[in-house]
Amino acid sequence: MVAHLVEQGYDVITTDRTPPPAGQPGRFTRADLTDLGQVVELLTGVDERYDHVDAVVHLAAIPAPGLFTSGATFHNNVPSTFNIFQAAKIAGITKVVWASSETVLGLPFDVPPPYAPVDEEYPVRPNSTYSLGKAAEEEMARHFARWNPELSIIGLRFSNVMDPEDYHAFPTWQDDPSARRWNLWGYIDARDGAQAVRRALEVDLPGFEAFVIANADTVMTRPSAELMAEVFPGVPLARPVQGNETLLAIDKARRLLGYEPLHSWRSEV
Repeated sequence: MVAHLVEQGYDVITTDRTPPPAGQPGRFTRADLTDLGQVVELLTGVDERYDHVDAVVHLAAIPAPGLFTSGATFHNNVPSTFNIFQAAKIAGITKVVWASSETVLGLPFDVPPPYAPVDEEYPVRPNSTYSLGKAAEEEMARHFARWNPELSIIGLRFSNVMDPEDYHAFPTWQDDPSARRWNLWGYIDARDGAQAVRRALEVDLPGFEAFVIANADTVMTRPSAELMAEVFPGVPLARPVQGNETLLAIDKARRLLGYEPLHSWRSEV
């Protein structure tokens, strides 16, 4: 995302508790997002480094359940996101984009989804503390937007993020459709995830909106409708699904953000 935004002409200021990888573009300022005071300083200017911020992209978090204890995950992720929202309010920033998660759709789908392709139309179904935190963040965003009608606050429900070097594993899943049933065989190429962030920054869309962000295809070579019929036989298809079309619906992101995935694992393996 940082590289993509810099390539697109953005002046990017990055922050984390640890320095970025060598060679990453942008200007780095170290901070701890669980400290509201530090976040307010980040968004209102830091000495001679910069004196204002126009928009915020918040991707910092423990990125999945089970990496830390549940309590540690919740107490890191949710307060950090509140601090971003609150500091943006204090700073008068009216564009915030942050990482929600596909997990709020009901992953790992031990209880089948109500229909497929899954979309943003049914209430969230968190099934882990990590996902519960993302659901709480979306509810916070809804009310921050209610308090300020000029605020555009967009939650991107990213699917399982993959870099090109991860695609070598995809052929190993083809003989076992249950191996990736947990997210309906979805993924998001990191480069397309970066595109989604940029489009969310650039769209004129006041209020709170959540978007499923996935690639246009699944991780499987078998047709998506065939996979659903075998693995989730009781789940109806809300509309026809063609070929390897994603079962994590990106219709809303296409319609409102102009998002269109440009990459596929099929061209990398």
